[in-house]
Parts: sequence; structure tokens; C-alpha cells
Amino acid sequence: MAAQGHHRGLDAQGYIAREGSLALVPYAFRPVVAAARDRYLDVFGARLNGAYLYGSIPRGTARVGRSDLDLLLCLRAEPTDADRADARTLEAALDKEFAEIDGVGTLLFSRTRLLSDLETYDLGWFVACLCTPLLGEDLAEYLPRYRPDTLLARETNGDLALMLPRWRERIDGAADTDEARRPLVRSMSRHLVRTGFTLVMPRWNGWTSDLGEMAEAFAAYYPERTADLRRAAVRGYEPTGDPAALRSYVDDLGPWLAGEYARVHGIKAPRP
Repeated sequence: MAAQGHHRGLDAQGYIAREGSLALVPYAFRPVVAAARDRYLDVFGARLNGAYLYGSIPRGTARVGRSDLDLLLCLRAEPTDADRADARTLEAALDKEFAEIDGVGTLLFSRTRLLSDLETYDLGWFVACLCTPLLGEDLAEYLPRYRPDTLLARETNGDLALMLPRWRERIDGAADTDEARRPLVRSMSRHLVRTGFTLVMPRWNGWTSDLGEMAEAFAAYYPERTADLRRAAVRGYEPTGDPAALRSYVDDLGPWLAGEYARVHGIKAPRP
């Protein structure tokens, strides 16, 4: 078993360092980032408190034609169905216009929710550590600093057991084609790898967003499940439409991981 002592992704005081910056956005993606900034501001206007990038583009690791554009919008009030519809329209237009990206995803939350006590160690941590300010107010100023401890592990990924029934419904409802299943494989693979990593994060004592590194950190503590998580990491970057992979996630790896997570870290605080 690997010993504690890793400091990757931490600052000199042992807190998780904020990853990503606008300076790291690869040149090829700067036009779509600029377009997204202008268009979301135009559409949401005074409703928008701030916007952030997250994922591979602000980390500087995005691949042209393969990576998606991920954004989080902080709204002054709770998002409405109309807000979500506006975001979907913008996503479709950007995805169609810019061949450099493979899809756009937009998360919408209110400022109140992002700064709530309930979300301090989930969405609050996400904003403060994994999101890069794009425009407007940066809520990191109002949030604490975070260590890779069991509280953070529980509140970020301690709800896998609740997600598995919804995953089964999505799998059952998907069309029987590789094209329909591929996005499910990608999203579920990434979620399982990140859950496996945060399971061991306090012992590994560090942070990374690289799926391969996450799988290797996990491998030091759960060698009997290493092959499963390594395969999921590969699928997270290069998804296939294999139905057997999806079934293995909801029938084997997912239930095991949910049970072990609850044993080690407990269950995430319930949300309304």
C-alpha cells in the first residue's frame, strides 16, 4: 500500500490548489471560449451573477475535436425552466459552430445555493477549486479552503448508491445504438473513476483531475479492482457504445464502490 505523503495538487499549506486558468486555455479553444462568454452574457444579462469554465479546456489539456466545453453559471435567482432552455439553445449553437469542441455542457445554480452551508463541501468546493472564473463575481472569495479529507470525500461523491437506479433507467431508455450509448459510457466512466479516486483521496493526500492518475492512485489501495477502474478511465477519454460496459457499471463496479464508499466515508448529506 502506498504511504501518505503525496502533495500533488496541494498548496504549501496542504489545501487543494485551484486548478485551471484562462491563461492555460489552448489557442485553438480561445475563440469558442470568447464566443461563449459574450453569448451567455447577452442572453442571461442581469440574471447572471457570474460564469466559470471547468474541465480540460481551462486546465490546458483539451484535445481539438474531442473535448467538450464545460461551463457553470451562477444566477442571481434559482434557475427556471426558461433559463435551462436558453442554456440548451446556446449549447447547441456553439457545438454546431465550433468544430474544435465535441459538445457543450452548462450547469446552472443560484448564488444562494452555491454559498449555502449544505453545499459548502460539494458545489462550493467545486467552484472554489475546480472552476475558472470567466466573468462576473468569483464566489471563491466567500468559500473556505479545502483539504483532501473524509468530509470532502463524503460530500462530493457519497451519493453513488442513490444515482445507480437513475443510471439503470437511463441505460434502459437509451436507443440500442453505439451513438446513443457512447455519452452514457463517457459520463458514467468518469463519475466512477472520480468516485474511486475520492474514496482513497484522504489516504493518497493530494488532488488530481486526470482520470489516469486517479485510477493509479486508487490502484495502490484496491489492487483487486484496479483493472476495472483503469478500463473506466480509458473509456472516460475514449468512450465506446459497449452495452456490457454499462451493465458492468450498474451491476458490479458501481454497487461495490457505493458500498465501500459508505463503509469508509459514510453517506452524503441528503439534499431537498
